[in-house]
Amino acid sequence: MSPGLAVAAVAASVTFAVVGAAVLIRPPRRLGPRIRPYTTVTRVSLGLSPDILGQANPGPVFGQATIRRLWSPMLSGPLDRLAQMLLFVDEGRLELRLRQAGLYPDVEEALRPQAYRMGALLRVVLFAAGASGLALVAGSSGGRVLLFGLVGAALGVFLARSRLAEAVRRRRDAIRAELYTINQLVAMYTRVGGGALEALRYVAERAHGTAVEEVSEVLLLHERGWSLGDALERAGRLTPEPEAARTYRLIATCQEQGADLAEALLGLSKDLRSVRRDDMRRRAAKRRILMVIPVVVILAPVTMLFLAAPIPSIVFGG
Repeated sequence: MSPGLAVAAVAASVTFAVVGAAVLIRPPRRLGPRIRPYTTVTRVSLGLSPDILGQANPGPVFGQATIRRLWSPMLSGPLDRLAQMLLFVDEGRLELRLRQAGLYPDVEEALRPQAYRMGALLRVVLFAAGASGLALVAGSSGGRVLLFGLVGAALGVFLARSRLAEAVRRRRDAIRAELYTINQLVAMYTRVGGGALEALRYVAERAHGTAVEEVSEVLLLHERGWSLGDALERAGRLTPEPEAARTYRLIATCQEQGADLAEALLGLSKDLRSVRRDDMRRRAAKRRILMVIPVVVILAPVTMLFLAAPIPSIVFGG
């Protein structure tokens, strides 16, 4: 291996290790900021300084402090545009998918696409550097190193998109599992004389889950001035589960037209139970097929070898 390739291999390996550590390992919280409020009075009573510099300290150099505040305004724009080019996802659709996936709940909704793209770009760099480093260590040529880097980058993009799709699927399954119970609770509450709004409040106060979070958001919008029908229509547009959207629109329609909400929800619950039963049957059939694959791939050839082993001696004698 030439000296240039050796240096490049070492640089790629170091980049791979640093980026991997930044992604997988979180720095521990320092003890000083946590105990400083309890030690300030004692320090002053002993005639020492109140540790003002420690309170004014912006924090660790890496992470949420100095370097990020200095370099983030200069690098966030170009890196975000690069991530947009790599992911090929529309801004509005990405924002909707992130909301449906429930990712980055502590980040402002308008900033979630940028946070997702930065994480995806970091994963792309990690896989590209790792693949290029492996190719360099193996002594490959420059073209193969570049090819391995492109393959690693493509793998990083695929994993970023699959992570988002998997998060949406898990959230959809959670909503579908909770929706039958919510429909039954709302139907029972309205059957005894309560309204749709009081029934939703009853569910939000006594239940927990992904679907309950959507119901709580509907109630929050209603308290801020939205009509219940508009809030439910918005929830139906944003939810990842079609049956939940159907439920929200049904409640909104019955609320506006004065129809029998309990009877409609009970009928919708029956349909939802049938859909879930059919879905479970399909999953069970797929798993039965997957259970047969090891038998066919591993045990069947071994069995055939045992059966065919005495054939030559029988045919030719021996």
